Amino acid sequence: MKLDERDENFLSGGAGPAAQMAMRILVQLGEVMGADEMMDVEQVHVDGCIYESEAHLDFAEKLAGLGARVILPTSLNATSLDLHNWQAWGVDTEWASKAQRMANAYLSMGCIPTWTCAPYQTQFVPKFGQQIAWAESNAIVFANSVIGARTNRYGDFTDICAALTGRVPKTGLHLAENRRGQVLFELVDIPPALMQDDAFYPVFGHYIGKRTGNKIPVIVGLPKNVAEDGLKALGAGAASSGAVALFHAVGITPEAPTLDAAFGGNPILERVPVTLRELNEARAELSSADGSQLDAVVLGSPHFSLQECLRLAEIVQGRHVHPSVDLIVTTNRMVNAALQARGIAQTFADAGVRVCEDTCILLSPLLRKEIRVLMTNSAKYAYYTPNLLDRRVVFGSLRDCVASAVTGRVVRDENLWS
Repeated sequence: MKLDERDENFLSGGAGPAAQMAMRILVQLGEVMGADEMMDVEQVHVDGCIYESEAHLDFAEKLAGLGARVILPTSLNATSLDLHNWQAWGVDTEWASKAQRMANAYLSMGCIPTWTCAPYQTQFVPKFGQQIAWAESNAIVFANSVIGARTNRYGDFTDICAALTGRVPKTGLHLAENRRGQVLFELVDIPPALMQDDAFYPVFGHYIGKRTGNKIPVIVGLPKNVAEDGLKALGAGAASSGAVALFHAVGITPEAPTLDAAFGGNPILERVPVTLRELNEARAELSSADGSQLDAVVLGSPHFSLQECLRLAEIVQGRHVHPSVDLIVTTNRMVNAALQARGIAQTFADAGVRVCEDTCILLSPLLRKEIRVLMTNSAKYAYYTPNLLDRRVVFGSLRDCVASAVTGRVVRDENLWS
């Protein structure tokens, strides 16, 4: 790789041993990716702050011990526990201690304690065309697709390295020529009422991810009034079942005002018509339980936005979760503070809804061991839970999830899907 004077200074230790270590990792990454040179980024989102193993903790504390300090605005992904209230979730004390050490290491480097997997729904929103280095799959696809910022799929450890140096390999989705569409998905005769339902978007995203792999999908036929949370759910589903880091929705996302613009001169490699049959098949794949048992309803993967929480509050108002079911919502601390200020937190408490902040319901031990069957409206959570948590899942809309939590058994409205 061709390195400039700044890169060489980092490599020689001129900016300290932590930045030197970071640049060594980034240069090796660039060589693996076939990059010719490095480039600047302006913002970083770190996913490596979740305690998953001793290696994660060792790496973070190694950098912190070397005096690491970020040189860019650097937000933090969901961490490993509810930092303010972890005891209420029955988390093992030793495990919590290591997770807290992990969090402290990143805070000591100057990272911002956002503790959310949806940084695009905080005040740290990148601009269109801005070069960034984000980790966390749903955040990456949202930043690239819905905002039009530019990031590759950065993962644990390379994310903080970018924050310490402000540099990444110049390759992949940082370059305009690599952001053009490749596969066309055309929605065919989908009932308009279904496309207004929140369950449609994660299901469609799940289908796109499995059908696309790591190519760039272009979508035709979405309603122009699709909400941000719908696009969030679509992207999260596609990034989980596939390796989608960017999609274009014609007439909706910023790099796809037209079909021609979305493909940018690229040939259409494949045309995929999507009918109700394909969507029903994808929806069925998201359930690994038959619905005869229900122990918990889990919402917030990615973290619930304020709008999603407000909608949930409307649905649960005057109702109460069945005593045999846990209903858990995860969100970020900023949304949680807004819920308390608006009195919505009390509405949730009265209904038996438990709110957890800062953490991830996939990677934190929030669930009682007795909980074996879950329900969710998240394609991401439904896709990962059987393997990561060894639990079975039923997928449904938000209304389905609340109805099931209140009734104590799985309830799903099939009318929109028939």
